[in-house]
Amino acid sequence: MQDETSATAAAPAAPTSAPLPLPLKAADTTPERPWPVRHLAPKVADYVARMPPVWVEGQVLNVRRWNSLLFLTLRDTDLDMSLSVTLPAVAAMSLGDRFTDGAHVVVHARPQYQVKKGSLGFAADRVRLVGLGELLARIEHLKGVLAAEGLFDESRKRPLPFLPAVVGVVCAQQGDAEHDVVSNARARWPAVQFEIRRVTVQGPSAVPEVSAAIAELDADPRVEVVVVARGGGSFEDLLPFSNETLVRAAAACRTPLVSAIGHHMDTPLLDLVADLRASTPTDAAKRVVPDVTEERARIVQARTRTRAALTHRLAREESGLAHLRTRPVMARPETLVDPHEDALHRQTARGRTLLDAALAQASTVTARLAGQVRALSPAATLERGYAVVQRADGAVVRSPDDVAPGDRLRVRVAAGELAADVAP
Repeated sequence: MQDETSATAAAPAAPTSAPLPLPLKAADTTPERPWPVRHLAPKVADYVARMPPVWVEGQVLNVRRWNSLLFLTLRDTDLDMSLSVTLPAVAAMSLGDRFTDGAHVVVHARPQYQVKKGSLGFAADRVRLVGLGELLARIEHLKGVLAAEGLFDESRKRPLPFLPAVVGVVCAQQGDAEHDVVSNARARWPAVQFEIRRVTVQGPSAVPEVSAAIAELDADPRVEVVVVARGGGSFEDLLPFSNETLVRAAAACRTPLVSAIGHHMDTPLLDLVADLRASTPTDAAKRVVPDVTEERARIVQARTRTRAALTHRLAREESGLAHLRTRPVMARPETLVDPHEDALHRQTARGRTLLDAALAQASTVTARLAGQVRALSPAATLERGYAVVQRADGAVVRSPDDVAPGDRLRVRVAAGELAADVAP
């Protein structure tokens, strides 16, 4: 066994093939011929190094000092995006205490690729704070843009419900705004319920958290009004409430929205897009729900006025009725009929008289006419002894020549008629 092992160890190794050359271009790489990390990393670093420096604006976060360098994160105020920046401490020395988390700055930086870590960062050499005047100018410009879109129009503002059952509140995680809204609202109307969303109301996280809270409460069908409350603050602290993303989120809210930022000198754009602006969280509580004591007093007052009005109306109608009953026509209602009855009797008597006269006159005329008719009637002549002789065909015989011997004749006299034959 030892001889075989020695022989195997002494045997020469098989020749290996030479490694293939690396592709010159990234487009030439394949799964069989890839670039190793050690080859790609310097190329990326070289490509990034050729990029020119750039002025970048953002909000400062997580400032840390290490020896003579400041390490910080530069965050976008509208979107959740950030960059890692290193800055010489001496470059920020002139800013003093103003260069802290939340400060709004612009830095002059050049991109750098860390080969060993494989991360991209920016090395800054200059920094300056964004001035108050510049921030105000930007807010005014945004205000003009949003106003041109109609987001501040009065026609878009919806009235608050008279008595909301559930009120949504967006407030700070710690602070007096929540207490001011809830305690004052429940003191006015104890039955009111709340859906509270505690968020960050200043700093880089304020815009996304407040916007998300508004959208969440708006999606809840139980919530009838949303209150965005904050206990005041400096101009810089209130900047998130003039952010375009937050303002558009408030404009898209279908539930009536109350802005209660708690400020007096400044007017964040949220105030302009909200359906109602309250000066403080306490004022918002008074605007959102009615005062049960005042409402009860109004009900009592309304009932008193209604009772007084009804009593007065009944008394007035009763007095009017008594006055009507004292009139003679009401004491003896037949007096209204008596004149008409007398007139009817007179007209009846007159009608009867006229009718009797007309009948008497008509009777006289009829008798006269009857006498004339009788005098002219053939029957009267027959009564005097005359007769009417007719042939069988009904013709009246006026002459002897009208008949012949043997003709049958009809003789009519006053008392009747008889038959006769013409003698031969």
